[in-house]
Parts: sequence; C-alpha cells; structure tokens
Amino acid sequence: MAATRVIDKLAVSADGGGGVLPLTFFDVPWIFTGPVERVFFYPYPHPVDQFTSSLLPRLVSALSAALRSFYPLLGRVRPRPDGDGYEFCSGDGDNVQLTVVESDNDFEDLAGDGPRDVARLYSLVPRLPPPGHEGFALAAVQVTVFPGRGVALGVSIHHVACDDSSYMHFVKTWAAHCRVAITGAEDEDGTAVPPPPFLDRAVVKDPDGLAARTLDEMRQLAASGPPPPQPPPGPPPKLVIASFTLARGCIDKLKQRVAANAKDAAAPGAVHCSAFTVACAFAWACLARASGAQDDRAHLLFSVECRRRLAPPVPQEYLGNCLRPCFVEVATRDLLADDGVATAAAAIGASIRALDADGGVMAGAEGWFQKILSLVPRRPMSVGGSPRYGVYDTDFGLGRPRKVELVSIDKTPGTVSLAEGTDEGQRGIEVGVVLPEAQMARFASCFSDGLLQL
Repeated sequence: MAATRVIDKLAVSADGGGGVLPLTFFDVPWIFTGPVERVFFYPYPHPVDQFTSSLLPRLVSALSAALRSFYPLLGRVRPRPDGDGYEFCSGDGDNVQLTVVESDNDFEDLAGDGPRDVARLYSLVPRLPPPGHEGFALAAVQVTVFPGRGVALGVSIHHVACDDSSYMHFVKTWAAHCRVAITGAEDEDGTAVPPPPFLDRAVVKDPDGLAARTLDEMRQLAASGPPPPQPPPGPPPKLVIASFTLARGCIDKLKQRVAANAKDAAAPGAVHCSAFTVACAFAWACLARASGAQDDRAHLLFSVECRRRLAPPVPQEYLGNCLRPCFVEVATRDLLADDGVATAAAAIGASIRALDADGGVMAGAEGWFQKILSLVPRRPMSVGGSPRYGVYDTDFGLGRPRKVELVSIDKTPGTVSLAEGTDEGQRGIEVGVVLPEAQMARFASCFSDGLLQL
C-alpha cells in the first residue's frame, strides 16, 4: 500500500476583483453535479526539499496571479438573497485551497496508459470544501510530489463555474505565470500569458427565461423524483481507468471508411466526417461491444461549444459554461455490425450538421434538460473533454505533461474522455475510459481488433 503524507495546506488568495455574477441558463443544469477533475503529470527528478524550496513557491505565486483575473473561482455559488435562484459571489477573504502532498506511489505507473485503479488517481485529486449555509466553493488544487520522479497537479473546478474551454483557459494561465517565473521565456508570438477571461455574463441572452424554468424543473425533480436505482447485490466491481490512442493514420482510414460507406449509400458528401466524429464513433462501437449492449437502441450524448455559434458570438475567453447537448441514436444491431463505426459516424455527423439548420444552435433548448434525464436510465455513452483544448500544451516550466487524466469521467458510467494524442504534431486522439476490470479487458480487445481491421 502506497504511503502519502500532507506536507502543507495553503489558502491561496488574490488581490483585486470580486462581486456578484448571475448564473446563465448554460450554468444552471450543473448546479447539483460536481467538479471536473484532471491530473497533470510532469517528470521532476529532484528531492522533496528542492521541490518545496524552488518549485512550490512559484506554483503558489503563479496560482495567485492567475486567480487575480479568474477571481470568480475564488468564491462560491450561493442562494440569492431574494430566494430567486443562485448566484456567484466572491470578495475579500476568499481563497482557493492548495494541498501539498508527498507520495511514494509509483509515478511511472500512475502516469501510464494501462489500466489503473481509479482510487489511486483520486488520491491525487483535491476535494472541494464541504458546502455550507453560504453556498459551495468552486475550485481546489493539489500538488503531489513523488521524490526523485515527478509531480502531479490535480485541479478540481465545479462544473457550474465553467466548461472545459474555461477550465483549460484558467489552468494554462496558471501554467504560463509559473513558466515565466521559472524560465523567463515568452511564447513564439512574443506573449507569455493567455488573454484574461471575459466576465460579462450579459452576453448570454435569455429572453425566454430558460434559466428560471430549468431551475424549477430541477427543484421539482429533487422534491418528487424517483428513488435512486438500487445497486446490484455483492461488492461493487473494481473500476480501472485506461487510455487508448487513435493515431493520425488510423483516423484517416476511419474517415475513408465512413466516406466510402456514405458513397455506397448514394449520399456522397453528406457526412460530416471530422477526427472528433470518427473517434466518438469508434469508441462508441467498442463500448457497446464491451458492455454487451442489450437495448434495441443505443444512445450517445456529447456537448458542443456554443461561443462562436451564438448570434452574436460570445468571446472565446468567456468564463462560464457555453455548451449545448447533442443527442445521437442508432439501432444497437447496426452499431454492433461490421460497419457499425461508419453508421455511428454518419449519425453523429448528422447531429452536428443539424446545429446549422433553422433555429440555430439554440433550437429546442427548452427541452434539453428533460431529454437528458430521459436518457439516463438508458445509459448513453457520453463524452468529456475534446482534442481542441490542447491539454498536453500545458507547460508549467517543466515541459509538456507526461500524462493528463480526466479522472471525473468515472462519475457517470459510459463516459469517455477525448484529448489530443501525446504524439506531438501528429494530430492523433487519446481516448480515456473507466470501466470494471473485466469490461475494460473486453474494451481493450475490441479497440485493438478494430485497429487491425482498418
């Protein structure tokens, strides 16, 4: 059993902003969820005393500098004084807790791709402070040092505060401040730190009162919803997390297969065939085979960022949630067939193309929440992360991370994570998945067999 000890607990604050911000209808559905949790692994072949005297002070000062512009993350979400919903609130005295831990766990194994017990990774993830009568905190950080081997930076940010785009904007801002402190180097374009976040939530319009309506639906569900499903008898299965890579060549072959299938269906050019589309389709088919899907219909749920799709567009640096769900459904027998990946990719592409149809990206928004709830019993595959966020570009002055793990995908069974591949410049995609051990073995077999058939 690996041993860990807490070296220090620091309350990191920042001078500057504060105040009250409203929750938009993009934020409200995430109130009763939890944090997005990632761990960034970096080689660091130095003893603990060098870490505490050199790297740790830079990490702390850089975190404070980043929080100066991302000050809403210092605060909390609380009920509004008038009782009408919730709001973000931050001000003097607010801080983010940074926990410093030493571990004798196997750094190389934890930062690998093979199946690992999820509980081991959760030892690297900070817990948000427990909620109180003043609401709940939004962010926490943990730095774990493996003497002579490496460091792991765990970042937890409650989903109600922001989506993955904002999450990575914050982490890369923290990293840039630290990188400059360590190396003094600027990026190739002469800049060092990303632009500050855009905090004006008035840019997200809600003329139909979707935020209030969604919150009412959530309250009704909490008051009269069905009891939670009973777990199966016996001890729960051990969950393991693993990563699988789709190299660029494999992605190109998958695209060719999807295009050929569309041509055979007399619909040339009708398929939206991106790397994201074929990666989701491939993972979906593997997961369906590994889980022994029994239902007549298979479901996929993924999010699309709306910043540039809204009218008028919202700045890319907007701090908050700006996602809409996309729903995909195919016959399970088609997903399990030999051309199941092509079938799945065509259906995913159709859902993406529909975003540009009449009504735009917000079409049907009033029904999103209920549709998501209706799908939960059917255990859809859902997708966390995206290759476009560049998690492997997060350099704290220690170089590129050895590994980045989206640990919180274990909260929702059937969720996979997507990130850009670690083969720098090759534009592959890394697929992360959490499954019971036996099911993970079947998923790995399906994944490798599928690649051999390309």
